[in-house]
Amino acid sequence: MEPGTFAVEPEPWGPPWRRWEEIDPDDAAARGIYAPVHTLSEGPAGAIVVAPGDTRGTVLVPEKRGGACCGFAEGDGPNMACAACGLLVASRIDDCSLWQAAWLAPNAVRRRPVAGADVGLSSWADLLAEGAGVPPSEPIAQWGEPFGASDRWHWSPQWVAAAGQALAHLLVASEGRAVAVQDGLTATMFQPALDALLPAGPPTRHAVLAGPGRPARDTDADILLVPSHPQTGLAWTPPAPAHLVPLPFGVWLRLVHPERQPPVPASGPMPKYVLREDPPPPSVHDVFRIDWQVFRRTLARLPAVRTPWLREITERLT
Repeated sequence: MEPGTFAVEPEPWGPPWRRWEEIDPDDAAARGIYAPVHTLSEGPAGAIVVAPGDTRGTVLVPEKRGGACCGFAEGDGPNMACAACGLLVASRIDDCSLWQAAWLAPNAVRRRPVAGADVGLSSWADLLAEGAGVPPSEPIAQWGEPFGASDRWHWSPQWVAAAGQALAHLLVASEGRAVAVQDGLTATMFQPALDALLPAGPPTRHAVLAGPGRPARDTDADILLVPSHPQTGLAWTPPAPAHLVPLPFGVWLRLVHPERQPPVPASGPMPKYVLREDPPPPSVHDVFRIDWQVFRRTLARLPAVRTPWLREITERLT
């Protein structure tokens, strides 16, 4: 989560957890889960996630680390307490290999307006003008490397997670036919996985990028990769009906505009939008690997996963 932002999880979240073998499939379907998952939460719905640094007036409870090895996990339930009264109010997650976050318990906190806060909804035009894209790569140290010892860059975890969500929607939109995506970063993200999961050969469906200010240029495209609004989560809707595959706006923007503004001569203080090319941005040598946990979680919540051809794919996933 970016500082100053929050999101609400509509599903139950946190302990107690139940294994799939203990759950009636009809009960799971009533909750919007249509394929087997490892566990399901029996906790309260409506948990609020914020950046860990945005919490105030709380203290950590060290004995509730949740089985973590290097930090805190959510396995033992809330591990942050109100500094004034001691009530457990949130779960801090910062163990290795986990997304750092603070999950506020919905039955222990309430939302209050803040004077002077900007609560206006940005339009698509506003978002395009801001140009806040998410870079596809970033420097991430590998396990066991001393801090700052690696000069390698790796694929952004935000891109890896976004690809997992979008791949689930792409599979559903494929209807069991081969899918071809446009060249470039989009093909790097999706084409190897699509080729591995779907049968080869015609008839092939085509997936292209589309969105605000960018109509689908391929008239034969029957699947559109579109942005989702960063404030509402709702996908951009084209004038004509089509199979929509949502992508986070920041990732979609960098797919549409993969190159930053080129460097220009400048004197005096460095202007905000000047790109320094000394040294040039490092390249990523790793193969792009989709976040399969996000993929499985998204696919299990799409009703189409119950169709025979898609169920066969999910059963042979490794």
